[in-house]
Order: sequence, then C-alpha cells, then structure tokens
Amino acid sequence: MSTRGINFLDRWLANNVPDATTADVISVDELTHKLIFDAKALGIKRGEIDEEVDSLYRTILDAILHFDPGLPE
Repeated sequence: MSTRGINFLDRWLANNVPDATTADVISVDELTHKLIFDAKALGIKRGEIDEEVDSLYRTILDAILHFDPGLPE
C-alpha cells in the first residue's frame, strides 16, 4: 500500500477536478493522462496510485460527478 500514491491522488483531484467542466470520455481520459504525467514528474510511479484504486478513470469520473466545492471562504 502506498501512502504517497493515495496522498498524491487526493491532492491532485482537489486541485484538478474543479477545473473539469464535463465528465465526457475525452475529458476524463485527458485528466487521467495528466494525472499520470504529473505523478511521474514528482517521481511517483503509476503502480503506487493503481494499488490504491480499482480504476483511475472511474476515480476521476466519480470525483467530477460528485465534486462539491463547499461554501466560499
């Protein structure tokens, strides 16, 4: 189990999902590739993230569909 992988995924989703306007196949696929690229840039291997979730695609899709920005500060 990779704490580093799940922590990265949580932070990445928080920083990138608000920018996603749609949950279409192409947008989610592009976000999946961006996540992998950003992780690699930090030295985090995809396997560290994959072992924490069943599917990166579904995880990103769920995050978009269930995004709740909360109350403004």
